[in-house]
Amino acid sequence: MTMTAPAPSAVASLPQFKRALILGGARSGKSARAEALTLSAAGGGGAIYLATSEAGDSEMTARIDEHRARRGPRWMTREAPIDLPEAFASETRPVLVDCLTLWLSNLMAAGHDVERESERLAAAIEAHATPIVLVSNEVGMGIVPDNALAREFRDHAGRLHQRIAQVADHVELVVAGLPLVLKPQGNS
Repeated sequence: MTMTAPAPSAVASLPQFKRALILGGARSGKSARAEALTLSAAGGGGAIYLATSEAGDSEMTARIDEHRARRGPRWMTREAPIDLPEAFASETRPVLVDCLTLWLSNLMAAGHDVERESERLAAAIEAHATPIVLVSNEVGMGIVPDNALAREFRDHAGRLHQRIAQVADHVELVVAGLPLVLKPQGNS
């Protein structure tokens, strides 16, 4: 089943933000929600989609193709598997980064200092002048992984999410396609 953007009446009620973090599990609807938020921030204009994934196999290629087909012509897609801060630094249109957990995997696989890169990303987000929406998989709600690499990834992801949530003015958790506003509390 392919998710579609919300109806125009739903878009009119979307929150205003400068920096948003959208968290959720696999196939929760977080990417569709983030796309709707980004296009709302863009008004009638276009937006930038920064893809952190790389098509390493046919299954990932199919996922990337599905996302591109859903987005349509208002999006300019650029790949940014490692250097996210540089990828959006000079951008004047709203930006969607999808997703931080793939970016984290790329950093770890390439042997980068994850904590340093996470701080660099947080600083770039704070300094960015136009709206930015970041998508990430919430991976810390399940069982403790049985191997050291998976536990390291989960721990890095949790710290990254906390840091980005600190600099974000809007944070949501999406479950079953439904957004739960975590920040600002009491508003949407």
